[in-house]
Amino acid sequence: MKEQKNLMEWLNQMVGEPYYFSHFLAFFSYFIVRSSAANVLSLQTTQLLLHREIQAILAFLILAAYKMVREETWEGFIADTLFFGKIFLIALTLIMDYHLTLWYIVVFSGFNALQTEGNTSRFWLVEFRASFSSGCRRAGRCFPELSITYSNKNLSFGIVDLGLFPNAAEKFGISPGGSMGQLPTYILFENATEVSRFPEFNFEATPTPPITKQLLVRHFELDRLLLEYINGK
Repeated sequence: MKEQKNLMEWLNQMVGEPYYFSHFLAFFSYFIVRSSAANVLSLQTTQLLLHREIQAILAFLILAAYKMVREETWEGFIADTLFFGKIFLIALTLIMDYHLTLWYIVVFSGFNALQTEGNTSRFWLVEFRASFSSGCRRAGRCFPELSITYSNKNLSFGIVDLGLFPNAAEKFGISPGGSMGQLPTYILFENATEVSRFPEFNFEATPTPPITKQLLVRHFELDRLLLEYINGK
């Protein structure tokens, strides 16, 4: 009876809270987009998409069943299923049109802002940027895409505009001018303590390579953090 009561409480919360209800609407919108796209996609693309959808559903059910056994609370289970659902949805939209993928990335990034208040993530990866920096404009697509793929209860993503918050540049030792390749700067915090940054403080010794998703994933070991979260560590 207690488990059924907790389940009903979480079902009511999913409908009543904007964060969960917005996700429900976003996932439901895929079926509408899918029905409309069937009229314009080629037969080969439609067949490929159908096969990938079947694979995604099977993989999602397996992961959901696994997390249902491992998780102790419905809150944790729902958070996990939303995380897996976003990954599969983004992967499926890539087959149809990358513009649709970017739209869902922006939408899900906006949903994450609804959960900022009271967030107790262990890790925060923060991008310090400025609108006048050409380097920030070139790397503009990397960070939102990383947020969709790797954000979870233990790892959150944030952006600080140094044009709006100039004191943050001095506090974290960042040159807002950007002439020495310090923008954008990415800092990983663990329990509000800096543990890693890119570029490093000694960035003048070697040229800063172009910012890519692969570079940030490798530098901050995001795959390892994701695996630790999935394994419940």
